[in-house]
Amino acid sequence: MSPEKASVILEYVVANARREMKTTASVLAATPQASFDYKPADKYMDGGTLAWHIAVTEVFFLEGVATGSFTGKPPSQPADVVSGEQIAAWYVQEVTKVLDRCAALTPEEAAREVDFFGVFQNPACTFVTLATQHTIHHRGQLSAYLRPMGGKVPAIYGPSGDENPFAKG
Repeated sequence: MSPEKASVILEYVVANARREMKTTASVLAATPQASFDYKPADKYMDGGTLAWHIAVTEVFFLEGVATGSFTGKPPSQPADVVSGEQIAAWYVQEVTKVLDRCAALTPEEAAREVDFFGVFQNPACTFVTLATQHTIHHRGQLSAYLRPMGGKVPAIYGPSGDENPFAKG
């Protein structure tokens, strides 16, 4: 991929990631701490683990874009980040910082081939999309947990049964 194409793609995917971040934060914040241990079946992650997985994995993917390497480990959950609202705040803070670093990449850095643990190699800019898709996938899982956990599902791509941004009054 040429640096010029990679730069255009990077600009678009970073802007998209910033839009999706707001929706993801609303789902994370809606996760009731009292029901973090909820999971629909034994094979599933519980709600609290899933919420943290969403937050930390997006940061991890985006760090790989910013640094050009997937050699680090995801951040550990800070001891003072224990509720859905706190996870959401941590997520917005950390994703914003790393998206800013991604947006500042040169065209050559956006185009550089990055190895993903020997599984595949792609231009750095494409991993922003992978990060966003991964987040959206798990955000969908978590949003399906919310009602059984006693929470409310926020509007995602339109109204939910619990939130309608288009309702008047």
